[in-house]
Amino acid sequence: MTSVIKRRLRKIVGIDENAPPVVSVSDWISQNERGVLPAVTAYVRSLFPFIEWLPRYNLTWLVSDLVAGITVGMVLVPQSLSYAVLANLPSEYGLYASFIGVLTYAFFATSKDVSIGPVAVMSLQTGIVVNSVVDKLGDKYTKPQIAVCLAFICGFIVLAIGLLRVGWIVEFIPQPAVSGFMTGSAINIAAGQVPAMLGLAKRLNTRAPTYDVIINTLRNLPNCTLDAGFGIPALVTLYGIKWGMQWLGNKYPRYSRATFFAGTFRHAFVIIIFTIISWRVNSGYATPRIALVGMVPSGLRAIGQPRITSELIGAMGGDLPVSTIILLLEHISIAKSFGRLNGYKINPNQELIAIGVNNTLGSLFGAYPSTGSFSRSALKSKSGVRTPAAGIATGVVVIIALYAVAPAFYFIPNAALSALIIHAVADLVASPKQSFAFWRVSPLEYIIFVGAVLWSIFYSIESGIYWSLATSVVLLLVRLARPKGHFLGRVRIQPENPEYGGPRDVYVSLEGDKGAIMDVNVEPPPPGVIIYRFEESFLYPNASYINDRIVEYVKAHTRRGKDYSQISAGDRPWNDPGPKNGDEAEQEVQRTRPLARAVILDFTAVANIDTTGVQNLIDTKKEVEKWADRRVDFHFCGILSPWTRRALVAGGFGQGKRRDGTNLEIAPVVKHGGDVSSPQTNMRDRSYEASGSNTPVNDEDSESYKQEKKSQDSSETDLEAGRGVEATAGSGRNSQHTVPLILDACPMFHIDLSDALASIDLSRHT
Repeated sequence: MTSVIKRRLRKIVGIDENAPPVVSVSDWISQNERGVLPAVTAYVRSLFPFIEWLPRYNLTWLVSDLVAGITVGMVLVPQSLSYAVLANLPSEYGLYASFIGVLTYAFFATSKDVSIGPVAVMSLQTGIVVNSVVDKLGDKYTKPQIAVCLAFICGFIVLAIGLLRVGWIVEFIPQPAVSGFMTGSAINIAAGQVPAMLGLAKRLNTRAPTYDVIINTLRNLPNCTLDAGFGIPALVTLYGIKWGMQWLGNKYPRYSRATFFAGTFRHAFVIIIFTIISWRVNSGYATPRIALVGMVPSGLRAIGQPRITSELIGAMGGDLPVSTIILLLEHISIAKSFGRLNGYKINPNQELIAIGVNNTLGSLFGAYPSTGSFSRSALKSKSGVRTPAAGIATGVVVIIALYAVAPAFYFIPNAALSALIIHAVADLVASPKQSFAFWRVSPLEYIIFVGAVLWSIFYSIESGIYWSLATSVVLLLVRLARPKGHFLGRVRIQPENPEYGGPRDVYVSLEGDKGAIMDVNVEPPPPGVIIYRFEESFLYPNASYINDRIVEYVKAHTRRGKDYSQISAGDRPWNDPGPKNGDEAEQEVQRTRPLARAVILDFTAVANIDTTGVQNLIDTKKEVEKWADRRVDFHFCGILSPWTRRALVAGGFGQGKRRDGTNLEIAPVVKHGGDVSSPQTNMRDRSYEASGSNTPVNDEDSESYKQEKKSQDSSETDLEAGRGVEATAGSGRNSQHTVPLILDACPMFHIDLSDALASIDLSRHT
């Protein structure tokens, strides 16, 4: 009954009864069919990665996680205080964001190394949003309320992206764009913190473009205050400890671990030392002599429902895209980097869920937006962290700082915090070696990198992000719409070691790209044969371009089928006048060229083909045959997707008259165990040996031919080209059989270029 319905449907839509069988939608559904309950169960389990590693937690992991967690906590506390100032918020809000971030991430993370919390770039963006909303709405909302609302909205967006499993969108942004944005942002942040480090913050507008801030800072150097006496020594001390510990570790390797941990505590050490000095300098004065952090209330004072209104969301609406992009982009890039470094893979969607939960839940504790930190993640990794549970130890350190040490934060100099920020963001600036590597790999991506840096410096961070995104998308579209592709010729390779076999043919570009293959004579295809290899999928953005390339190449290397010298100018087509009657040179060139015989298209790199691609391929065939004034065969090789084969068959390709005596459309596939059911199709005149050898043997003398012929006579099922045969389950026998990969109904489809060339009848009139 089903077969009758299929035949009627094929007749209704105009499909030939003898057309080759192709993959169907029902085949796709059956191959991808999964039970609903197992899929839901797997999805829910993936939301809580700790279920996989927590039952195996042991004492060794605990010790390593405690060391790493406490180490990161000692760095996180002073950094969070300084980053809160960068976000234009009271210092305690940096601690609020630090506490909730590291705790929630431990339960949702797929990366053991990433440390969640306030970061420089996101803090700067938060400060920009806070100032923007204040400028629009005045004092109707407090700055912490604005920042907390921003955390909730951005976190909710990122959480939705992760839950819907569309985190792959971040893959559209290349690494040079991310590096350029981070470099420009780091320079922007450092330039904005230098005035505070020198005591010039009240004299300058640090919200101006970076180049303007740098110029005004240099102009006001004579006006430095006592704050510079804290800021500059703090910065020198930070770098002195860092470089000193690195030197000692290299000179005395046996103490390298001790020097590493000594270097990691430089942030806490500098803050403690300069806080004590500040306390002594300011004691006895009613008004502090330098800018201080001020009173930091103990405990979690901002717990409660965040204030989220449509008015507030509307006021920050223009900044939400940039803020969300920073939130997810910085985190994913860091997580992937440390995953590659330490030999494990992260789940981008789950990482987005982690930071989404972190920010939405953190808004209940007064946290402003936070994401992964590069410097703290590097520290966590080097400290020997074993699992994400190290974040719990870090959270305990933050809680202790909030409840036990908060009153001591009053005397922390703002200049020292600015020095700490400058020291932290300096690691985000791409080194000259790294930027030169971008140039060597891809000059176009290097332009994206440089552009992102310049836009961030001379305009704003938002413009740097938009430049990175826009140019990355444009570059992707250009590469898709203008694929290079190659017209191929043959090179014969002789292996130096006879054990690797005898000579073999490889196909390389005829166009002689500089630096590709030097001093190698590439043999062109037989006269009238064109071989073209795709570099991209054949889709609507590039279909017309590829069509033009193939047609132009055919016209440049083959002659017309019609002799225009005998046709008067009045009888020639208006759009194709041909050579002038008196142009003997052009006519001689035309006579020496061969007629077009065949076009071979290498589809190895073609993962997808759409309707526009098929239509342009049909147009290409028509134009080539019109030029040649004869039938020109189109052969295809390297088709990997059954849907690509289905599309080509629907366009009328693949079918045609096979050259008599050819056998190269059959490739051996060895099946082990059981009887086989072969496709009901005419077999080639020859087959390959059942052992898998490439040596042809006579069909009548081969055991495989007899077995397949027997199976063919008894088979009732038509299988799709390329699917081969299926072994009968449960037979228990261990046998080998040769089966066809290409059906006889599709003689223009081939396994590789050698098969395609061998199938062309070179005896046709040239």
